[in-house]
This record gives sequence, structure tokens and C-alpha cells, in this order.
Amino acid sequence: MTNGGKKVAIVMGSVSDEIIMKKASDVLREFGVEYEINILSAHRMPNKTREYARSIGDKGIEVIIAGAGKAAHLPGVIASYVTLPVIGVPIKTSDLGGMDSLLSMVQMPAGVPVACVSIDGAKNAAYLAIQILALKYDDLASKLKKYKAKLER
Repeated sequence: MTNGGKKVAIVMGSVSDEIIMKKASDVLREFGVEYEINILSAHRMPNKTREYARSIGDKGIEVIIAGAGKAAHLPGVIASYVTLPVIGVPIKTSDLGGMDSLLSMVQMPAGVPVACVSIDGAKNAAYLAIQILALKYDDLASKLKKYKAKLER
């Protein structure tokens, strides 16, 4: 999907997260926002995750959506390397219902923020990414206004 070079990176900690994170790509596609998808693990692939985070700004990415479950450090690890907005999507787990994931994301230390949506809230993560991009791109601002009017009806 192309839309004037606007880009969002969707990253997830595991292949099993794809079911939830697909909801973000569906919303981005609906709005015509270009995105890429990667599977990275802060714990199992720390070097690859670090390399990706360090190079992401060179790709024209403007917002990152990162989903992870359990000890959900992926959004925070990426946020530690970038100055781009990072939106965390806590993934529901069978262990603690996603509360572990949620707390891992919202309890970030000062100076390393991660915006966080609800457990399994990938759709809202995409809408938030679009709202961030809409501050810069009038075409997205217009699409959002139409979308919000449609919600009201």
C-alpha cells in the first residue's frame, strides 16, 4: 500500500501474534497507509531486534506498532533505540490473560515512552498510528474525519 511514502512498521514477538496484529494491517490498508510487517523477539532474537530498531529510521518509517505477549518487552526494547512513536499492543496470553503484557508496556521508565492500547487492541493501535500521521498528512486527516463521521452515524 502506498500513500505518499507514509509508513508504519508492524512488529510482533511471535508468529502466533499474527492473528491479532493482522487487525492493524487491515486498518492501515483501509486508509491506504504503507506498512511493513516483521516478526522479532526481544528475548529470542535480541541481536536481530537491535539491528532492526537501529536501522528503522532509514526506511522512512514514521510510527511503529509493536505487539507482544507474556514478558512483552519488544515495544520497550524498540523504543529504547528510536525517537519514533512506538505503540504497544499487549497480546492476551493463557497465563495471565494479557495483564502481564499490558504491565510490561505501560510501566516504561521515564524517557523511553511506549503508547499502549488495550489487550489485543491492534485495531486501535492502527487508528492511533493514523492519527499521528494525520498531524503531518492532510489526506489522512481528511480520511479520519470521514471515518469519525461514519462512526457517529
